[in-house]
Amino acid sequence: MEDAELASLIKEALASNGPIVFLTGAGISAESGIPTFRGPEGYWRVGSVNYRPEALATRAAFERMPEEVWAWYLYRRGVCRKAKPNPAHLALVRAEDLLQERFLLITQNVDGLHLRAGNSPERTYQIHGNIDFARCEGMPPHIFPIPSEIDVDWPKERRLGPAEIALLRCCENRWSRPHVLWFDESYDEALFRFSSSLRAAQEAAMLVVIGTSGATTLPALIVDTAITRKIPFVCFNLEESPFTEAARKSPSGLFRLGPASHHVPLFVKILEEALLG
Repeated sequence: MEDAELASLIKEALASNGPIVFLTGAGISAESGIPTFRGPEGYWRVGSVNYRPEALATRAAFERMPEEVWAWYLYRRGVCRKAKPNPAHLALVRAEDLLQERFLLITQNVDGLHLRAGNSPERTYQIHGNIDFARCEGMPPHIFPIPSEIDVDWPKERRLGPAEIALLRCCENRWSRPHVLWFDESYDEALFRFSSSLRAAQEAAMLVVIGTSGATTLPALIVDTAITRKIPFVCFNLEESPFTEAARKSPSGLFRLGPASHHVPLFVKILEEALLG
C-alpha cells in the first residue's frame, strides 16, 4: 500500500526548487553483507594486542604502524568488494535517472557500492572517502586506485610483503595512505566535499536519510540544516537514533522503521509515480 504521508512530502518537494538530497550510512551497506565498522568483525590483532577500529582508523596509528594499518584496510577492502549492491542501492540509481540534476547523493560509506550500482561520481559525494583508493599527501594530494597487482581477496591474517610495500609507496618513496577520513582528522572540501555538502543542504528541497544514526559531524550538520529550513525530511533506519528523533520533531519530518531494501524502493516508486503520473 502506498504511503500517503510520504507521497505528500515528495509532492511538496517536487513543487519547490532545489535538489532532493539522499544521505546514506552503514545501514544501507549492512544489507549487502558489509559488517558495520564498529561491529565485532572490526577487531584487528597486532602482536598480542587487539585493536578496535577507532584505534586503527587514525593518522596517529598509521604514523606508528603503517604496514599494520594498511593490512587492515586491505582486508576490509576485500570484504567490501565481495559485497553486491542491494535493492536500496539500485533504487537510488533509478532515483538519479528520474531526478537528473535534482538528484544528489551524500554517502558516509567508503565501500563504493553506490558507484558500483550505477550512481554517477558527479552526483555522489563520498564524504568519508573510498576504500578502493589510496592517497599520496603531496601538494596537491594525489588520489589513485589501489594498484591492481595487490590482491583484492586479502585474508585477515595476511600482512604486507615487500611487493605490496613497494606498490603502496609514492612521492619520494613515502607511504601512500588509504583515501578515507580518519577519526583524528577533519572534513575539508578538496577531499571530502565538506562545503559542497553543506551548500546542498542549504539548497535542498528534501532530505532523505537512510541507514545512519548521526554519529559524525557533517551528517549531523546536514540534518540540522534541513530541520532549521523546515524542508521535507524523511528518515529510514533499522533502529531509533538522534536522526529518527529529529524526524519525529520536525514539522515536515517522517520516520519509517525497517530495512533500507524495503523503504528506499518504495520511496522511489512513489517518486516515479509523482513525476511520471
